[in-house]
Amino acid sequence: AINSSIYPYIKLVAVLQDDSFKTPPQLKRWQVLYDGIPETAIDPSINFSFYKDTLTEGDSVRFSTAIHNISEYNMDSLLVHYWVIDQNRTVHPVYYHRYRPHPSNDILIDTVSFSTKGLPGLNSLWIEVNPNNDQLEQYHFNNIGVVYFYVGVDKINPLLDVTFDGIHILDGDIVSAKPQIQISLKDENKFLLMNNISDTSLFKVFIQKQGAANADRIYFNQQSTGLEKMKFIPSGSSNDNKCKIEYNAQFPVDGKYKLIVQAKDLSDNKSGFNDYQINFEVINKSTITAVMNWPNPFSTATKFVFTLTGSEMPTYFKIQIMTITGKVVKEIGMDELGNFHIGRNISQYAWDGKDEYGDQLANGVYLYRVITNIKGKNIEKNSTDADKYFKEEFGKMYLMR
Repeated sequence: AINSSIYPYIKLVAVLQDDSFKTPPQLKRWQVLYDGIPETAIDPSINFSFYKDTLTEGDSVRFSTAIHNISEYNMDSLLVHYWVIDQNRTVHPVYYHRYRPHPSNDILIDTVSFSTKGLPGLNSLWIEVNPNNDQLEQYHFNNIGVVYFYVGVDKINPLLDVTFDGIHILDGDIVSAKPQIQISLKDENKFLLMNNISDTSLFKVFIQKQGAANADRIYFNQQSTGLEKMKFIPSGSSNDNKCKIEYNAQFPVDGKYKLIVQAKDLSDNKSGFNDYQINFEVINKSTITAVMNWPNPFSTATKFVFTLTGSEMPTYFKIQIMTITGKVVKEIGMDELGNFHIGRNISQYAWDGKDEYGDQLANGVYLYRVITNIKGKNIEKNSTDADKYFKEEFGKMYLMR
């Protein structure tokens, strides 16, 4: 017995001679006894499955095939290797796994799945069974297979949305001195989910004060202390691929500021050709402007418009409507007016010209005044051009039908 692992190459040599007749001897039989080696092969006739050959970037390739030991000999635990060659001929390892033993006539169903992120264009998926002759085998040509697939590039811009305390402000609006700025980014690609903490790199946030030469970068964690300044909320699911930033900002110095946001999705598509920019103003002192009704005159309904500054909301707010003789015909409380916020407010409530009992009031001029405070302390009035329409804090409204 000759150990093939010690002597992998053997040459048999026979030396024959005829001392008597000097004729060439004729060899009738030469028999070599040996133990054979196994042979396995990729066999798609038994099983073959390929999800699809054209995918959107971020979708997953799913491939399955059968591996069949077609010999009479057993194999040890089987090694299988997968890799992808992209359109630039770059090799991307995908899977390298050792399975259970592979006896004679055994059929092994092998399945692999992986994301197409970073694989735009035409790609080829390769499989090699028993790579580099990990164990002895008779042939290797039938151990290699390849399938091709195309990955479409995501070119659609994500949608960026910015709110201050839940409100979409206008350029130059007054905001709270301590606003919660929420920045959300929504992408239509349901495969490239923005759900990883490392996706904070998709955003760059800057604040620039009026007159400053440069904008200051706002980082998620304060560089000097490591404390969190902005909170990242990852995307929840493929049905709503939207991530958010919550920034509890503080502006202790009155003035005008600019918020600048840069954002992109995982395919490097920017949210717009230009950075998002919005100007806003901060006044730390709690004040309120004169409360105007709009439209005025009105026939069917009128709302109330005013501006708040500071960082605290009124705890008490009531509008009294009365006749020119001073009789109160309608009181509108804070709960009816709807939610307030620091900055420009338009009440959700619209007065329809009816009194406390639901009866329609007559056409004419009515007076109104506002009573409001924060924790029992009066709110200072912020003078505006609208003050000329008020006399001793009473405004006029005109009901016309």
